[in-house]
Amino acid sequence: MKQRNPYLSIDRQIVGDIYTNREVLDNLTVLCDDFGSRFAGTPEEHKAASFISDTFSRYGLKNVELEEYPYAGWTRGTATLSITEPINRHLHCISLPYCPAADITAELVSVGQGSPPEYSALANTGDGKLVMAKSSSPIDLGRWVHRKEKYERAVLAGASAFIFVSEHPGVGPETGSLQNNRPAPIPGISVCKEDGDFLTRCLERYGKIKMQLKTTDINEPRKSWNVVADLPGNETPEEMILVGCHYDGHDISQGAHDPASGMVSVIEAARVLSTYATDLLKRTIRFIAFGTEEIGLTGAFQYVEAHDNELNNIRFMLNMDAAGGTSRKGIVLHKWDSLEPFFLTAQKQLHADMPVGQKVHSYSDHFPFFLKGVPSCHMGDPTSAPSGRGFGHTAYDTLEKVALENLRLASSIGARIALRCANEDEFPAKRRSSNDVQKIVDTDPGLEGYRISLKLKT
Repeated sequence: MKQRNPYLSIDRQIVGDIYTNREVLDNLTVLCDDFGSRFAGTPEEHKAASFISDTFSRYGLKNVELEEYPYAGWTRGTATLSITEPINRHLHCISLPYCPAADITAELVSVGQGSPPEYSALANTGDGKLVMAKSSSPIDLGRWVHRKEKYERAVLAGASAFIFVSEHPGVGPETGSLQNNRPAPIPGISVCKEDGDFLTRCLERYGKIKMQLKTTDINEPRKSWNVVADLPGNETPEEMILVGCHYDGHDISQGAHDPASGMVSVIEAARVLSTYATDLLKRTIRFIAFGTEEIGLTGAFQYVEAHDNELNNIRFMLNMDAAGGTSRKGIVLHKWDSLEPFFLTAQKQLHADMPVGQKVHSYSDHFPFFLKGVPSCHMGDPTSAPSGRGFGHTAYDTLEKVALENLRLASSIGARIALRCANEDEFPAKRRSSNDVQKIVDTDPGLEGYRISLKLKT
């Protein structure tokens, strides 16, 4: 017997509105074309936060606030990279966020894709060297090796500096933070794939090359903002669902896919739920635009700290970082087996390409909530193999690469999932204890990079 969908009527209203409306693309255009990268510490970041706040208010959300917090700011300076022996050659490079100012001359060594086995093979030969790693990850490793993990392994190996090589041709250097909310201990820069391949050939031809790296970046305190807005519940408003994404991008790009496609999908979900679900909503849905994610998940960590007394009331956190891109709009649960049946039922009701699975990583705004035991997920494809960012984190993550159809799909799934989470009488997950969280942190392969970062802090 076919299962009845109690949300059928409102599903049709939500989907019909989203798919006959261009509001989500209009908002994306404003974020990208009017405010550029929205990089932390820039006037454009604050303008974007104000725009999001004003838009939430215009859509009828309540308790709209910009929550200010301090963080470790960073300003890009000029970076230069040259081969000094046995040939002379200047290469284009960019500093990675939190890179310190430095002037270093050292021998170059390569660790290939920067996997744990490749760093193990480096052994003690990395001491004082410029360590170079590609942004790609070995297919047979079974997980993505994040840039930060590669950098931090280089620091632990005694490197004097780190060179990050983009895996994709024609997109230039790939940016990304070296640390979370603090200056990096050694310089880190990025070069394009073509120059990385050239350096690899030089190592093969000459056996040994020496390089000089100069960076002039500035680390200094700044402030940023989380934008918080509520759609209050009618029965138990103190209980809430969080739907969030960060709005800050990297300074070299518009960040249209990562993160803005996800941010405007959150805004669109807020619009249609405010329009159609206000009267029937049982619990509060809180929408959050996180600041300073790209340089350490800082806004999310600040939110968790500032709202510690509310964490027991959070039923679920849905992270929609970059959700309006080309990836499937699935539910990637963070080790919550008890939630799979709930989302599989929702999958049948939504009639959408929404795979459900289990993975966890430490590189987006869900992670501070995960560490506090809050049930969480991110929108993405749990069936996908580890892969690179494509044009993400490069100068080519621009508006025209985001399709309206993908924005609509992310918005419609996000809105309907949030509604179901808010209205389910018996939600099949409760907040984890700190001991249960620690067991996952200590053992899950997807959190190996986080474990390496903890070694660096000690």
